[in-house]
Amino acid sequence: MTRELLLLRHGKSDWDQIVKDFDRPLKDRGKRAAQQVGQWLKDNQLIPDLLLSSPAARAIDTARKCVRTLGLAAELIQQDEDIYEASVPELLQVLGRCPAEAQRVLMVGHNPGFEELVAWLLGEGLEMPEDGKLMPTATLARLQLPDDWSALESGCAKLLAQVRPRQLPKQFPFNTDEGIEYRDRPAYYYSQSAVIPYRIKDGEVQILLVSSSANRHWVVPKGIQEPGLSAEDSAIKEALEEAGVLKGKITGAELGRYSYNKWGGRCEVRVFALKVDKLIADKQWGSAQRERKWVPSSKIAGYLKQPELADLALELARQLNP
Repeated sequence: MTRELLLLRHGKSDWDQIVKDFDRPLKDRGKRAAQQVGQWLKDNQLIPDLLLSSPAARAIDTARKCVRTLGLAAELIQQDEDIYEASVPELLQVLGRCPAEAQRVLMVGHNPGFEELVAWLLGEGLEMPEDGKLMPTATLARLQLPDDWSALESGCAKLLAQVRPRQLPKQFPFNTDEGIEYRDRPAYYYSQSAVIPYRIKDGEVQILLVSSSANRHWVVPKGIQEPGLSAEDSAIKEALEEAGVLKGKITGAELGRYSYNKWGGRCEVRVFALKVDKLIADKQWGSAQRERKWVPSSKIAGYLKQPELADLALELARQLNP
């Protein structure tokens, strides 16, 4: 029996940001490259049993972008600080801790450690690419290894594939009733969920709105439904992140749906009602967050850009005050 190691170097990082090395973020190009590699893994049905990543910002963000595109929950990623700035012996120790039942491991990290590890594992079987770069940013090396993670030796590996984002399609497949079309983002981006947060005050239904990311209009908390999360759980997560809803409960079934065009396709949004029990206090919420505002349901149509969403908010008010 053999095992597979998928080594993925982090995507292109943003050197324009004046931060510590550990905190350096990805450039947009690096984010897209991580998604392209994730799509390649998905297309080739290379599903890892174990997901490991350096906790450095550029590495864990690469891992999350890749894994979500692959169709897995980002929460499955195990962050291991020993991968950051690791030498070959230190990376071998990380691999040596992998459980015996893990047949395919994806590890996301850094050079020079990853490049040196690939060279060491391949030994005399190493053939350098024409450009002399073994592991450029966002490169994936797929290696076949012996059966024991803790007993790896130099030259024990076979290179099954080496994938660079520049070799991969720039768009992502999306299944429609008419067949496959290609869009600007991975397929999961187009399934979204939203909540209409509400409270009843002085006998009146009030809706909690937040400012849009560009502060141009008012919206309700909404976001991409992440792989591994139900539509309801994803909506609750957005309510916390975008509106500071610390405690709340989805009430009733799905209120309805609406759709809109973005990223070269049509996004489908499932909408739920969320009774707000507790918010992060205004002083703690702070000016760096989105603005938020309680609006009487009778005036909601004048605030929301999507008429379908305003109709759902009015229908919720009618249900609560028949």
